[in-house]
Amino acid sequence: MELNLREIASATLVLFAVIDIVGSIPVVISLRKKVGHIQSGKASIVAASIMVAFLFVGEEILKLIAIDVNSFAVAGSFVLFFIAIEMILGITLYKDDEPHTASIVPLAFPLIAGVGTLTTLLSLRAEYQVVNIGVAIVLNIIFVYLVLKSSTRIERILGPSGLSIIRKVFGVVLLAIAVKLFASNIQGLFQA
Repeated sequence: MELNLREIASATLVLFAVIDIVGSIPVVISLRKKVGHIQSGKASIVAASIMVAFLFVGEEILKLIAIDVNSFAVAGSFVLFFIAIEMILGITLYKDDEPHTASIVPLAFPLIAGVGTLTTLLSLRAEYQVVNIGVAIVLNIIFVYLVLKSSTRIERILGPSGLSIIRKVFGVVLLAIAVKLFASNIQGLFQA
């Protein structure tokens, strides 16, 4: 296990696109308006804990239900594909119920460490070393914390069109990653 800057950069970008905290700023702002205050630190720590736990225990859970990592990675590539389509086209294919509080539940899970993020972690694990994914998680959580702390200021600076452009650009990046993930893991299914 050694640190690989290319793997760290790649995993960081994938997680950044999937977590999409910049694209979630409007949701964060509406939560802040509803409940008055968002616990940025607490939400970030809980989200990081969920992600790290799933990174290490997720594969064991899969083994328990007799699913190999390649199958999960291919399934994950489909999830990433649909998230990317949502981001690029600005449509909603999956919508959670309207959250009632801005505590850990709507913010840390599922907004930051949601199904897409957890699926992505296991998909990344099929390609990258765990230590590099761990560094990518830490980098993303630091960024998430900074965004949560300054969400109102970021919204004011970027404006609606700026947020939309960022969301679409990362949607295209995520789509390319989904295709790569599918292509590199589909062969493993037929060899097994």
